[in-house]
Parts: sequence; structure tokens; C-alpha cells
Amino acid sequence: MSPTLDRLAAATDTFDPPLAALDLTTLRANAADLVRRADGTPVRIASKSVRCRAVLEIALGEGLTEANGFHGIMAYSLREAIWLVRSGARDVLMGYPTTDRAALAELAGDRSLRDRITLMIDSPTHLDVIRAAADAPGVRVCIDVDSSLRVGPIHIGVRRSPLRDPAEVAALAKKASAENFVVAGVMFYEAQIAGLPDTHRPVEWMKRASAKELSTRRGTVVNAVQEVVGELEIVNSGGTGSLEVSSADPTVTEVTAGSGLYTPTLFDRYRSFAPSPALFFALPAVRKPTPEIATLFGGGYIASGPVGKSRVPSPTWPRGLKVTRNEGAGEVQTPVTGRPAVDLAIGDRVWFRHAKAGELCERFNIVHLVDSDGTHSTVPTYRGEGLNFG
Repeated sequence: MSPTLDRLAAATDTFDPPLAALDLTTLRANAADLVRRADGTPVRIASKSVRCRAVLEIALGEGLTEANGFHGIMAYSLREAIWLVRSGARDVLMGYPTTDRAALAELAGDRSLRDRITLMIDSPTHLDVIRAAADAPGVRVCIDVDSSLRVGPIHIGVRRSPLRDPAEVAALAKKASAENFVVAGVMFYEAQIAGLPDTHRPVEWMKRASAKELSTRRGTVVNAVQEVVGELEIVNSGGTGSLEVSSADPTVTEVTAGSGLYTPTLFDRYRSFAPSPALFFALPAVRKPTPEIATLFGGGYIASGPVGKSRVPSPTWPRGLKVTRNEGAGEVQTPVTGRPAVDLAIGDRVWFRHAKAGELCERFNIVHLVDSDGTHSTVPTYRGEGLNFG
């Protein structure tokens, strides 16, 4: 067992699984590594990859402000952003557009919220939606720009913004400014660089080509927008897998990362950094249907994204276990096989890693935080605070 799992297992020995445990020593080291990789560019924390207010506070400093190279939060829901600001956050950038009319009206009615939250847009229709629900001058907006790589008719990357060319981004910025919105920034999320592991040479080639194309286009877009609205506060880019690439562009004022704090299995095959898992979960063995199989309680914590093996949680300890092909990780039971399964008795624990950062916190109300000396504390996840932002 690794030193991290040794600490987690010892500190949580008296608690009944299923449980989630986070090693603070590794978390702090991961946070420092994100800052190192950003090389002086402030790091905005993606809350969807954390989903635990206490962990956001550890990274950002008490009061959800900024500390040690981190600055601000990228939220995935406007209701979440409002809650975070009322919890002390001073700078929240929305990662996605919203059509939540009630939340927009709440934003419009509170000057503090309007000053601290920046909405994301990529269409004139978003302006109409915001204005209809939140008819107040000075609402801050950021424009999402398509950052995919296009090779002829081939689109490599995620489907986000319809805006790509400098002229069309500048046109939306001009319209927003004319309608009394504050155009605070632009965002470029290069998922095809940040979200793909370095599995083979074609991926490496694609990443280099994409980084080169985006660096040139990003500068042109920023210049075009600044010609119509003046200097931008925010030029956001990057993700855990692309911090070095994004921060190397002097146009970029901040990078975003979150998954690198927990380091789930989807980040195991990157060459730019060594993974250091910090967050694990444990399941109890509750059945022995055969001497070679142990059946665990729960475990069906499948990550979002394309269906496949990469989205399934991975048994980590005892080493050598694997989920069965016909059942996989199930909602209420997960059979495991492999040589160590023979020695598993009813009541024993199996430790797992999940595939995709903060999504694990949707399955647990609390996370056990374990420090370097083995001291333990328990904190609520978003779910544990009674909150579900989708």
C-alpha cells in the first residue's frame, strides 16, 4: 500500500464504508504543482472538478479569495456561483452560459453579485435571455470562443461556442457593450489539448498543431475585441492537462485547472506531469459468491463522457483486482476478481480511484480529510450541504 493509502486507511479505520477520503499532503503538493506548471500565470479553480467548499477554501485560502498562485473560481452553475459569492468568493467566472431566469433575476437585484460574478456568453440570444431576466446595467460577461482544431471538415475538440473568427467575436462584444453589459473577457478552452492523454504520436502531433493554431488565433481575437471594448480583464485558457501550453502565451491572463487537485485516473497518461492521486473511495466486501470473487457494496460511480472503460472506477488496493466483465461497477454491487479476491473476506475494504475529478463528490455527502500526521476531519461535499447544481 502506498504512503497515501496507508494514511487514509489508518485514519478512516473506524468508519464504515462506502466512504471517500482525501489526503491533504497530496492535495497540497498537487496544488503547488499546478501553480508551478502555470509558471506565474494565476490559476482559476474549476469548481466542477472539486465540488467541496472546504477544498476550494484550502486551495484559495480562507474566505475563497486567493492564495499561493490561485485566483478565483470557475463555476458551472449560476446558482452555484451565487452561493459561492455569498460564502465569501470574490471572483467567480461562469464556465458555461445559463438560462436560469430566477438565478439571473437574483443576480440583477444584488450589486455585490453583479460585481463578483461574470456570466459566459457565445450568442446574441444569451444577451436577450440575460436582459429579459436581469434588466440591470453593468452585468459582467465573458465571451466563449471555439478553441477546437479544424483540419478541413474535421472538428477535433468539444462542441461549445459557435464563435471562432475574430470579427464575429468582436461583433458580439460590440453588441454587448452597446447594451450596457461589461465585456470583462474572453475564454478559450482547448479540450483537445487539456483533456486528452498522451497515448500515441498522432495525439502528440495533434496537440502541437492545435496549440500553434490557437496561439495565433487567440491573439488576433483578443486584439479584435479590445479594439471595440477596450482592455480586457480576463483572457482565460487551459485546463489541468494544458497548463504549460496555455500559460506560455503572453496573451493569456489566467489559466483554469481543478482536476489536478484530486488527479483521477483520466490524468494518468500525461507526459507533462506525474499523477499523484489524492482522492480515493473505499467499498466493503459483502459477499463471496465464489472463492475467486468478492462482491462489494456500491461502486457504480461511472464518470460522464463517452461510454467506455476509461470512465469506470479502478480498484487500487489490494493490487491486482479488477471488476468483472459482465457486471462492471454496479449501482448497488460491484464484483471483483483477480488473485487478491481469494483472500478478501466479508467486511474487508477495497480502495478505488474514480475516473473524473469532482463527480465522485456527487456520490458522497462527506469527505474524510487526512493530514500528514494522520489527524482526521470530516467536511461536507456540495451534496452534503444539500446542494445539487446539476
